[in-house]
Amino acid sequence: MEPSGVAARQFGVVSVLNDLLRYHDGVITLAQARGAGLSRQAVNRRVQSGDWRQCSRGVFFVDDRAFTDAARIRAAVWSFGEHAVASGLAAAWWHGLTGFAPEIVEVTMPRNGSGRKREGTRLRRRDLRPTDVVECRGLRVTALPLTAIEAAVRGRGNSGVMDRALQRDATLSQLWAAHMRNKGRHGSPVARILLQAAADGTHSQAERRLTKLLRTAGITGWRSNVRIAGYVVDVAFRGAKVAIEVDGWAFHSDQQDFQNDRVRQNVLALNGWQVLRFTWLDLTQYPERVLATIRTAVRV
Repeated sequence: MEPSGVAARQFGVVSVLNDLLRYHDGVITLAQARGAGLSRQAVNRRVQSGDWRQCSRGVFFVDDRAFTDAARIRAAVWSFGEHAVASGLAAAWWHGLTGFAPEIVEVTMPRNGSGRKREGTRLRRRDLRPTDVVECRGLRVTALPLTAIEAAVRGRGNSGVMDRALQRDATLSQLWAAHMRNKGRHGSPVARILLQAAADGTHSQAERRLTKLLRTAGITGWRSNVRIAGYVVDVAFRGAKVAIEVDGWAFHSDQQDFQNDRVRQNVLALNGWQVLRFTWLDLTQYPERVLATIRTAVRV
């Protein structure tokens, strides 16, 4: 090959590598590097020179950029091989359902796969159906419905993941189907309870939970289902002119409901009422915060 041809080939290899690294957060596998045109010896030279850092066997990070959360999760999943899948809170973050990446990366791999738990990872062995796995930004992750019901039970405060998934492309029937396909997994009983609550028309449940919170806390001076300025509000403190509205899960409200709620809230405000709004998640996950807000508003 003439020098010009060698240079062109090298330029092509570098171009493909740069595209891979840019798309994959600076992480690359040996198979990907060889597919781009690098030999194993060329990869070894980059590691020995310090240009590439070996994360695990066959997985490397190009050490000319920040090792981001995305790079950390990608490297963790790829360290378990081509059949590994990000799951739990790692998958929820990857889908954009949570704002913070978990410190421990949950990885799911087939029961017959080889590999042992590594530092910074939690390994789960199970066989996922093809419909429960998607590729997102070049990484295999659990599909949105399965991710939502699994991440929702991974510690206190994460049940909002299910609600956010339902505000996007997932439907309640898809979540139930994912749950039924994967019965017996970690957290399955709690996920079933959340799904049942979601299916029950939770506005009335949220309203009952609010009134129970008020009674248990000894807060008085309120009435439920009070008509004010032509609208019925869930709870009203007439003396303090504080109205409380409760919402169920987000997917129970369509655009028209959303618009009607805002019109009603504006009418109440123009008539001198302060309106407090709480969601199902507020009432179930942060009841003390709800009570503190109400006490401040009514000065009990």
